[in-house]
Order: sequence, then structure tokens, then C-alpha cells
Amino acid sequence: MNSEEFRRAAYSAVDDIIDYFSSLDSRQVVSDVSPGYLRPLLPASPPQEGEKWEDIQRDIEQKIMPGLTHWQSPNFMAFFPANATYPSILGELYSAAFTAPAFNWLCSPACTELETIVLDYLCQLLHLPESYLSTSPTGGGGVIQGSASEAIVTVMIAARDQYIRKQLPHTKQDGSPELTPNVEEEARLRGRMVALGSEMSHSSTQKAAMIAGVRYKSIPVDAADEFALTGRGLKAALEELKREGSIPFYLTVTLGTTATCAVDCFKEIAEVKKEYPDMWIHVDAAYAGAALLLEEYQGLTEGFTAFDSFDVNMHKWLLTNFDASCLFLPRRQPLIAALSITPSYLHNSYSASGLVTDYRDWQIPLGRRFRALKIWFVMRSYGVSGMKNHVRRHIELGQRFAGWVREEGGKLFEVVAGSRFGLCVLRVRVPGEVKEEMNGSGNGGGGGGGGGGLAATNGVTETKVDEGLAENGVAPGINGCSPSQKTTPENRKREQANTITKEVYERINAAGEIFLTGTVIKDVFAIRVVSANEQADEKHLRKAFEILVRVTREVLGGKMG
Repeated sequence: MNSEEFRRAAYSAVDDIIDYFSSLDSRQVVSDVSPGYLRPLLPASPPQEGEKWEDIQRDIEQKIMPGLTHWQSPNFMAFFPANATYPSILGELYSAAFTAPAFNWLCSPACTELETIVLDYLCQLLHLPESYLSTSPTGGGGVIQGSASEAIVTVMIAARDQYIRKQLPHTKQDGSPELTPNVEEEARLRGRMVALGSEMSHSSTQKAAMIAGVRYKSIPVDAADEFALTGRGLKAALEELKREGSIPFYLTVTLGTTATCAVDCFKEIAEVKKEYPDMWIHVDAAYAGAALLLEEYQGLTEGFTAFDSFDVNMHKWLLTNFDASCLFLPRRQPLIAALSITPSYLHNSYSASGLVTDYRDWQIPLGRRFRALKIWFVMRSYGVSGMKNHVRRHIELGQRFAGWVREEGGKLFEVVAGSRFGLCVLRVRVPGEVKEEMNGSGNGGGGGGGGGGLAATNGVTETKVDEGLAENGVAPGINGCSPSQKTTPENRKREQANTITKEVYERINAAGEIFLTGTVIKDVFAIRVVSANEQADEKHLRKAFEILVRVTREVLGGKMG
């Protein structure tokens, strides 16, 4: 393909992309192809001679598009969003043209320096402590990672090595690592080290512990605390670990958990850290961290000065396409000490001078893409006010949706958690409850405020998230999958509600008009609805609510009939 052929192909591709975005509202959200659908449609081997672009482009619509789930659709309300916008797509186009695997400053100074600058911009916009800036006297700064999961693995390795270095100092006088540390002592120490997260934490913390070769402990949370990790709960877990001789060296706290968008009690946790100064605390704000743009949420950062790292995904809610996970640290040195290695072929005078940043030392891979471009394009195209308006609009839409569920759907639904950061979590009420409501004997409210309902026999919601559902979408303990509790009227009622809610959820997704995801909270199956797509508006949320009502009535009609 020569330059003129590329020009024509690029024009055609851009037209295709624009047409695709324009057609998203009318496309079925979830692909309905069968596993292995693509292989029979493609040749058994690549072509011997090059093909025309027109033939290649034709296969996008005919062969690739049927196998796509359309995350940019305004009817996509599952998981958390993965936004893509025209400015961010243009950033990717330029990045692909430059293709600089910028593992050090010399490879392309602009790649490194723009990344430092845009992350300082973001640090200021999110109202993070000044120590997280690259210019801070503590030596802080930000770096773009591939995902929040990658960020957690990276900082956990730094936390592990920092703790080991403090307990088993094996360094030379110049601060460089000794070549022959006491391997046996280090192995014994690692065997006692434990990484922590609440039972609402994303599964990536447990996976990171597996990669880092340390144990993992989940800390229980309670609905009375709105599913948040409290200082009280953390301290109890730490004292238990201390009694058994274990070493808690790392903790993930969360701003916006996956299941319910709960926010951990940062100020309380910061107080507990005073008693455990060697425990690294990482803030996972992958989705909801975007809300820190708004003045009304910036108080959530109180306590962050005591923490060791913070991560937010711009590729979720902040109008930037995947991947753009922004990791900040108040002190970069522990990360560099854990991950820096400089073979002879990477030596250069600029790196040796200490005057430049080499981001290869801030991450697990060596090479990296020019991801700062798309962040820069988004910030300049939308401006601070445009980014704030985008986030605030979806928070308001989420509140409106939760209001419909409570007020119009109170006879059918119970709100488990909503609305937090645009997310509403609900379940279907069992037929007996619905009949009581229709006879006027129920409360009609569909659950309480922020924490929601699902009261157990003691009046407290039991909360345990099972993020990894089985292949059929059923969690352990639901629909014949080994329930762990004794059979009581309350548990039978819960199982009945689980069965109905799951049937509603599966019918909706099978129809393909909208796409939702489920979650399990202490053996309770619930439906999550979140819309933070740039194209989504009130009419799309209203459509989702009406589908929920219609399908729920169909399912309940069959059960009650």
C-alpha cells in the first residue's frame, strides 16, 4: 500500500467508523455467534499475494462485526463502561504512525515528557495530594499502565520488595542491591507475607498475590457500613494476622467497588495505617475515580496522603479508549528499586545523568506505546468543563434510574445498592412480596437509600461478593449449586428471589436489546445497571427500565399463574 492508496483507505476507514458509531443504537448489543464461528469463514492460510483494501474492508462488516459485542452502544449497561471517542481514536492513529516503543527517554523524548505532563494535569483535576505530582519534593509522579489489574500487580511487587529490603537489608554502601542476599531468610519471610483486600475488592488483588508469590486474605464487610471496608474491620483482620504470625504488607482499598460501587472508609483506614507504617496501601479507583473531577466528590481524597499509590482508568469513564490506566505514587523510588534493571544495551548518558524519566522502570514490560497522545487529545478537545459535564450527567442519569426503580417499580424490585456513581443494583421481589404490595400491605419502597435492603433474619444484609460467576451466570449456592446455608423460610425466599431475578436477567440479555450484568452479594443474585456511555441519554435508561418491568412481569406472571 503506497501513500495514495493509504490516503484513500484511511478516508474510507474513517467513514466506516463514523457510520458504525451512528448505527450503534440500532445494533444488537451482544454478539449471538457460536464459539468457533470465525474459522470456517476465513481461509485456512494467509493469502500468497496481497489483497485490495476494498476486499479486506468488506470482511469487517461481513465477518468481524457479527462477532462483536458493542461496548460503545448506548444500550450497553453491563460491567463498567469502556469509552471511545473521536479525539482518543485520533490519538491512537498518530500513536500507530509514530510507533515508538518508548522504554526510555532517548527512544522518543516527547513520549515520556507528554506522559509526565498529562498525568500531572490529571492529578490536579482529581484533587489528589500534591505529593502525587512529578514535581513533588517526595519524588512522586504518574505512569500509564495497561489496566487497573496491571497497576495492582506492579505496586504489589514494589510493596513486597520494599518490605523485604527493610526487614533483610542486603545493600551495598552506595544503596545498590547486594548480589548474594540470604535466600533462605527471604523465602521464610515471603511465606509469612499476606496481601489484603475486602471481600468487595476486585479479584485482581487476589490474582496479583498469586503472581507475587504471597498469600491473600479477604476482609469481611457489612451492609450496615454500606459494604465499605472500615477501620474497625481492617484492624480486626490485622490483629488476627499478627496473632498467627503473618505479616500484612499490602492492602487494596477501593473507591467504587465492582458489585455496588462502595467506597471504603479512607480516613479511618489512614488512622489504622499509623500502627502499621510498613503496610503499602493502594487505592483502586478504576471506574469511580473519575468522579473526583467533581467538586462534590473531592472530599473523598482525604486520607490519601497516608497511602502509597492510586489508580484510575481513563478508558472507563473519561472518554479515552482502552488502554489508559493512570497510576500515581507519592514516592516513585520503591517502584524503581523493585523493577529497574539496566543491561548494557540500554545504557545511555541521559538515563545515567538522572535528569530524565525512564518509564520502563515503572512497569513490568519493557516497551510501551505512546498512550499519552490520546489523553492529551481528549483533555484538549473536551476541556475540563466538558469532562466534568460528561461525568455529572451520568451520575444524574443513574440517580434518575434508581428513582424509577424505587417509585414506579417498587412493587416489583428491591434496590440492593443505588445510586452510586451511576450504578444501580437491584433484585426482583418474590411473588409473595408482590402480592402483598398489590394488596397494599407492603412498604412499596423497593429498598432503602444508599445501602439498600435484602434484610436477613437479624435485619442486617449479609454481603459477600462472588465476582466470578459460573459459565451459566449462576453463582455457587444459586439454582442447585450447593447452597452453604441451612434451609429456613428466609433462605427459601432468598433462593426463590435469586431464581426469578436470574431468569429475568437471562431473558433480557438473550433478547439483545440491552446488555446487563449480574452480581452475587452474600448469596443474593442481583442485576447491575450502569450507563456511562457518551451516546447514552435518558431515553436509553428509560428503555432499559421498561424492559426490566415488562420481562419481570412476564416471569412473575408465569410463577404466580
